Amino acid sequence: MSKAKIYYYDIGDYLNREEKLKIVKKFGSVINDDIDWKVLEPNEHGDWISVRDDFFLNFYQFGDKDNKRNARVVFNPFYSNGLKTQRDAWCYNSSQVKLKGNIIKTIKFYNDERIRIQKKKTEENLEDILDEIQYNNKEFSWSDNTIKDLENNYEYVLIDDSFTISLYRPFFKQKVYFNRKLNERVYQMPKLFINNKLSNLLICVPGTSSKADYSVLIANIIPDLGFNSACQCFPLYYYEEKKNATNNLFSQGDETEYIRRDGVSDFILERARKQYGIKGTGIREEGLGKNTFDNQSQFPAPKSHITKEDIFYYVYGFLHSPEYRTKFANDLKKMLPRLPLVEDVRDFWHFSKAGRQLAELHLNYETYQPPQGVIVLFDRVPRESINDSLSGSGLQDVNYRVEKMRFPQKGQKDTIIYNSQITIENIPAEAYEYVVNGKSAIEWIMERYQVTIHKESGIKNDPNDWSDEVGNPRYILDLLLSIITVSLETMKIVNALPKLDFGEE
Repeated sequence: MSKAKIYYYDIGDYLNREEKLKIVKKFGSVINDDIDWKVLEPNEHGDWISVRDDFFLNFYQFGDKDNKRNARVVFNPFYSNGLKTQRDAWCYNSSQVKLKGNIIKTIKFYNDERIRIQKKKTEENLEDILDEIQYNNKEFSWSDNTIKDLENNYEYVLIDDSFTISLYRPFFKQKVYFNRKLNERVYQMPKLFINNKLSNLLICVPGTSSKADYSVLIANIIPDLGFNSACQCFPLYYYEEKKNATNNLFSQGDETEYIRRDGVSDFILERARKQYGIKGTGIREEGLGKNTFDNQSQFPAPKSHITKEDIFYYVYGFLHSPEYRTKFANDLKKMLPRLPLVEDVRDFWHFSKAGRQLAELHLNYETYQPPQGVIVLFDRVPRESINDSLSGSGLQDVNYRVEKMRFPQKGQKDTIIYNSQITIENIPAEAYEYVVNGKSAIEWIMERYQVTIHKESGIKNDPNDWSDEVGNPRYILDLLLSIITVSLETMKIVNALPKLDFGEE
């Protein structure tokens, strides 16, 4: 018996159902001579369609959990997935007050079930509890871990220190209950964010199951798993608890209880120093880095130390390279990134500085003023600045609350209807070119900052609560305008990155 052959024809990406059916209907039959069929044969990796590039394997591996010796890897093995709660409606909210109320209710329901089941086990000699549990999605979302805790009679208690802030989606912060018992998987996050006093930075890349075009984000607080498409997070630092730590009169608890380790490997630091002929102690000298280069168009090799922090920002800058993303698009969907060290040391510093600038934009995204030319209309009356006095006729009671932002019509993105009273106009088309995790940064704001009600639990998440609790009724409007600036500035930096030629010599 001969082997079967698989024929394939690519009709294109990003088509909706009607567009796909229209193409199929046009051909009429699979034996149509106009169809340019390709015979698919898998390579050694098992790829059929999106075939990986073997040249990619020549680069340095991003990370390897099993590689304890850190050979030829950029990051040490203490990287992590984003937080996976398995019960987002309960564990996340725009309001900390409402979040705490939701957590109290869900803990009570669990403990009531625990007490009831334990009593039943005692009185009826019950062995299998699965059929006895109340699977009430309005009150609780059961998972393997919570069922095990129930079986083991483990009591849940409210931990006030577990309330913190998370990056739930790109440029969308939420209050979160970060707790091993009510979060299904915390992964290595407790090593990366010990408490609010010990800072950290994470480069967050998509997981290997991502279907969206490749993107990269940076975080300085706990990211959710969906922050960047099942994201894997590579830290600047990770923390280990000191053994036999003792405090004295002059010590601070955080200094004596934890040891800070480098997320960037010794291997890549030494390889970079050797390749670029730069010696160093690994300690950054004052003034090196963000302001090292006064002229952004020229990046001479600095006569100073190279550090792991320089490499960290080099990685963040390099992962924004359009040539890299295009050339290795198939590889990046199926594997963690692999990176080269660019040949010219001036290009290394260019990528490193660009990475710092991008990190500044993406971490402080709430703080930027709207770009020139963007117009904010209040009741169709233009205002040059949202900080202008609102004492004019009809503007005394401006409503900054959102229900759901929208475009006036499909395809018209130069205007956003913020609410019934506020409209933003003259948004540059280039601002939508900054795409992360499958959509533009602007459209992430529009999607996430709307009032939602969780179908199963009925829990309401109102982003206006965040504005109320931070004491800024304009927070969401300010954020949207700031993101327009962040998007434009990001694309300026990306378009100025060194052009890469991945010749195979």
